[in-house]
Amino acid sequence: MATITLDSLDLAALLCSRVCHDVISPVGAIINGLEVLEDDNDASMRDFALELIGKSAKQASARLQFARLAFGAAGSAGASIDLGDAEAVARGMFQDDKVAFSWTSPRLLFPKNKVKLLLNLVMTATSAIPRGGSIAVTVTGDAETGAFTLVSKGLNARIPAHAEALIAGEPESGTVDAHGVQPFYAGMVARACGMKVSFGIEGDEVTIRAVSA
Repeated sequence: MATITLDSLDLAALLCSRVCHDVISPVGAIINGLEVLEDDNDASMRDFALELIGKSAKQASARLQFARLAFGAAGSAGASIDLGDAEAVARGMFQDDKVAFSWTSPRLLFPKNKVKLLLNLVMTATSAIPRGGSIAVTVTGDAETGAFTLVSKGLNARIPAHAEALIAGEPESGTVDAHGVQPFYAGMVARACGMKVSFGIEGDEVTIRAVSA
């Protein structure tokens, strides 16, 4: 099957839809909390509303910071990104107890597209454990020869539906929707930076690897 391409306007629209989908929930929770503060004088309810607003604001901020690196320009063409910054935004996505997150990498500057690929693979790794568990990210090598290994472990772990075909740029339907645009985009970035992504599964453990093609 031939690798498909998306019109630039369609790609931009789908990525915007994906980002909006990720932030609309915490933003909606902030609005709900503000409505409680306006309408309810009960002290316990106000405390609950303030806690909800604070937690949701942090979540929205973390998701936007993540999206800025994973999908955004994050600097001019050819820019490099500190892996420490990538780790920080990735950790921000796991503020609850559902997923235990670990990150092992050298503190180096990596090409922008390689960092974008790594963060997109973190999103894919999260989809592999819908019931929670753990994700371990390991980066080896240097900016030129770096390789990524992400291990997702949890009950009923599975390779996300259609992820392999989407990352390969060969969606089974021949089209890409807002739900599938993230792994499809990850594949575009992988090809742009000369890396190949592969999946493996054994029991309740899914492994995603990205190496130089």
